[in-house]
Amino acid sequence: MARIKGGLNAKKQHNRVLKLAKGYRGARSKQYRVAKQSVMRALASAFAGRKQRKRDFRKLWIARINAAARMNGITYSRLMHGLKLAGADINRKMLADIAVNDAEGFKSIAELAKSKL
Repeated sequence: MARIKGGLNAKKQHNRVLKLAKGYRGARSKQYRVAKQSVMRALASAFAGRKQRKRDFRKLWIARINAAARMNGITYSRLMHGLKLAGADINRKMLADIAVNDAEGFKSIAELAKSKL
């Protein structure tokens, strides 16, 4: 039986990595060994970045809600506690959107939270 060499599969794998490294500077986009390290690190950072983005958006929403709440004479933590007591099930993303785009609507939400405290 004839021996099968692995050159074709290795070449395919190398090209796949080099394609991902396209645009990297210097040897990082030309040499497989260096490119592989750069691509592995880039993919790991991309994974971590997707998790970080969720944290960053939550921080932004909380900052916006807090600013709008203080304009209505209540702190962020008291607002959230009041909404929980009122049974108003609204997430921070929607609250932040209301705070930015609908001041009157947010004022009524703040009043609801104040009344339940």
